[in-house]
Amino acid sequence: AGDIFQDNAALSNPVAGLVIGALVTLLVQSSSTSSSIVVSMVSSGLLEVQSAVPVIMGANIGTSVTNTIVAMMQAGDRNEFRRAFAGATVHDFFNWLSVLILLPLEAATGVLYKLTKIIIDSFNIQGGNNAPDLLNVITDPLTDAIIELDKNVISDIATGDPAARNKSLIKIWCKTEKITTLVNITVPSDANCTTGALCWVEGNKTLTQINVTETINLERCNHIFVFANLPDLAVGLILLALSLLILCTCLILIAKLLNSMLKGQVAVVIKKVLNTDFPFPFGWVTGYIAIMVGAGMTFIVQSSSVFTSAITPLVGIGVISLERAYPLTLGSNIGTTTTAILAAMAAPGETLANSLQIALCH
Repeated sequence: AGDIFQDNAALSNPVAGLVIGALVTLLVQSSSTSSSIVVSMVSSGLLEVQSAVPVIMGANIGTSVTNTIVAMMQAGDRNEFRRAFAGATVHDFFNWLSVLILLPLEAATGVLYKLTKIIIDSFNIQGGNNAPDLLNVITDPLTDAIIELDKNVISDIATGDPAARNKSLIKIWCKTEKITTLVNITVPSDANCTTGALCWVEGNKTLTQINVTETINLERCNHIFVFANLPDLAVGLILLALSLLILCTCLILIAKLLNSMLKGQVAVVIKKVLNTDFPFPFGWVTGYIAIMVGAGMTFIVQSSSVFTSAITPLVGIGVISLERAYPLTLGSNIGTTTTAILAAMAAPGETLANSLQIALCH
């Protein structure tokens, strides 16, 4: 993902940027991750805000692939599959249509760029701190027991640090300490001495002192792959196979469980509650409340993929109608933008304005 992002020549073309955003999101299965990478690239000055806008749009298209995969799980029953697939593609089509309208508009006029620039300039921005963890507090202990990844490596590769190429993404040492020591080295002559450093002659050698920073590993991480000594690719394939297996099993079980729970009277009541509109003349409010619910839920789980994938089987078994799934999906798209804004808040003071600007474009 970092490699794909690094090709700036491709990113200068809006359509290529769009495809790259979609592709990277497809690879990492999370628009939050890819939009955070884009935000950190903008904050490190590698990407212009204008060329990052199509990439963010692409990230939104990539995120709608996950729930389409989820819909496939209900392929056993024709009617369920028809409804689930329709529920999943609501998201795809909304994203595609908004990109078809906004991308040419942005390429021609730069409206998003200009609008967000005005908003940012009107703020007096100070440096921020990292995003709060919401659902991660529950899920992190489990995921960290399986694997811990060094996200800095992805950002370093994307930002073109040559040393990052040979690094592994898998974290081995969780506690490290940097120690700086003074070391004596020989230099050809006095002229090569660092200004302000000690410099002296011993025999026919000129010696000086320089600071050397060493990273000392203190404590190993506690995940399964610490002692595995496997290449990243092997670990990735193992985890991919396992996660797809668990995902498919969970989705099939959820559909079966919901099917058995929602038979008879219970189903009738739940369907009524979820799919009824407010009484006349307030019917129009219902959709907006559903949008707010979708946005709130996505903010809590910090992933629109997770939320829209959770709705898909419910649409499949007919608990949520397609008409109600649409505003929930729209809300989910609004909720996922908070992740990019939180990622931007963590940027250093001097690049905070650019990072916030691309987050606001999103």
